[in-house]
Amino acid sequence: MPGISTNATIAALFEEMAALLELTGANGFKVNAAAKVARVVEDLDGDLAALAETPGALEKIDGIGSGSAKRIREWLETGSIKDLEKLRSEVPPGLPDVLAVPGLGPKTVRLMWKDAGVVDLASLKAKLADGSLLHLPRMGEKTLARIRESLEFMEKSGGRARLGDAMPVALELVDLVRGVPGVQRVEYAGSLRRGRETIGDLDVLASGSDPAALVEAFRTNPRATSVLLAGETKCSVRLANGMQADLRVVEDSCFGAAWLYFTGSKEHNVRLRERAIARNMRLNEYGLFPDDGEDAPPQSRGVAPVAAKTEEEIYKALGLPWIPPELREDRGEVDLVETPRLIEVGDIRSELHAHTRASDGQMTIEEIAKAARDRGFHTLAITDHSKSSVQANGLSVQRLRAHIDAIREVDAKMADIHLLAGSEVDILADGRLDYDDDLLAELDWVVASPHVALRQEPKVATERLLAAVRHPLVHVLGHPTGRLIGSRPGLEPDMEAIAKAAAECGTALEVNANHHRLDLRDRHVRLALEAGCWIAIDCDVHVAEQFDELRYGVLTARRGGLTPQRCLNCLDLNALEAWRTAKRSAARSGV
Repeated sequence: MPGISTNATIAALFEEMAALLELTGANGFKVNAAAKVARVVEDLDGDLAALAETPGALEKIDGIGSGSAKRIREWLETGSIKDLEKLRSEVPPGLPDVLAVPGLGPKTVRLMWKDAGVVDLASLKAKLADGSLLHLPRMGEKTLARIRESLEFMEKSGGRARLGDAMPVALELVDLVRGVPGVQRVEYAGSLRRGRETIGDLDVLASGSDPAALVEAFRTNPRATSVLLAGETKCSVRLANGMQADLRVVEDSCFGAAWLYFTGSKEHNVRLRERAIARNMRLNEYGLFPDDGEDAPPQSRGVAPVAAKTEEEIYKALGLPWIPPELREDRGEVDLVETPRLIEVGDIRSELHAHTRASDGQMTIEEIAKAARDRGFHTLAITDHSKSSVQANGLSVQRLRAHIDAIREVDAKMADIHLLAGSEVDILADGRLDYDDDLLAELDWVVASPHVALRQEPKVATERLLAAVRHPLVHVLGHPTGRLIGSRPGLEPDMEAIAKAAAECGTALEVNANHHRLDLRDRHVRLALEAGCWIAIDCDVHVAEQFDELRYGVLTARRGGLTPQRCLNCLDLNALEAWRTAKRSAARSGV
């Protein structure tokens, strides 16, 4: 899919240009124009390279002026943009790293650079330490403390890519290699296959009759900006998004062993090797071999493997059921006696957290209902924001009552899908909900979520969330910590206490599938299941494409061991409606 690669790369270049323009003090018009081009290109369905071949076609795209079109063609023809190179030369090379610190915008970074000599992360840390930033406007102790927290959080994240950013790139690379003549099998491996919320490098495995052709296709893929290594069966490249991607070409006869090895985790692989040793065998990336006491690797001596072609046969030879990749983290999975039936995307039959134009969504009630129906869902809960979410156009009491009527009108005329009139109600800092109980009782569905005061002390945060979980009119606790992966740590409540309370009250806990959130996180899902909770996996839909985020929520839930039997979204229409009404019946009874 070269068009997507070209579009994504050009969008990233214009995003960089917008940031550098602001850092160098350019006027707002230029900054906004570059940023708009980035957005337009990123959202473009067509291949920008193909469009550029037609004179005047780029200029006809709303948001791309003649100057931007000229720069796009320049990059397509030469691989660089002179204006961007000039901007890069005017800014210290380490300054964009400072701009990457969560919470620091271009204006603040420019101020630090020009007035305090901050040119990279090292100088930022030094200036924070000696207090020399305090003389700058709006730079009090509280602000500096937040910058220190952001730096610490960014360093802990290790510069890893979010799951939802890495997955499309990996799938694109896999598709590209699959198109090579003579290919037999191509798969991605590593932490991505295990569904980790952040990914370091991308690992791709391939087998085929022409290894050199596989390596060449990978080396010259449109996303690659530099080649780090290119050998007969290995290739490593740096991608436009900064990630490293590695290809390993293996014999098809040992593909399963290699896939198992490169999927990991390291700790899981150690457990398997220990198990092999206990059975007088040796396990490596080439297969499971009998241990004949020789030091040299068995594959180099022509020893036939006991198992190598598939993961399933290797696990079987080790006396184990096949273990799903998401569970391979050395958390007791080698004690399994059978392969668990974990939840799959195809099991999901409803979306229980979605937003329309009434608040901050981009679809009408009817449009989002049709989109959910087209996905095969039997139920859609429309849960626009409550009144305190001013930034999200939250609904006043009057607007919500009118919205409830509008949802029910559309529900009455829609076939094959049931609409629930709901709300994503803010959990206020003191644990109160954003609407009074009389109004909450008018709703079919209530998702209670924290959106503000996300720096509360753990004890305070726990009591706040417990109040919402125990509220008799709340169906689901939405994205409980409020964290944003890589930029905001969110609340740190006692999730075990919350899970126990949720199980007692029959309140479901949400895995928010948006790849920026994935909240509950995997370890919280395990706690919830141990406590006996119901889990909801919701896409928090604002635009139709966000229904596709479902796979990230499912991966996270699988890492926590979720089965279809404990997921609300897997219930059929009658069972879900019975659960909903039973929860409300309990509320009316004062339980």
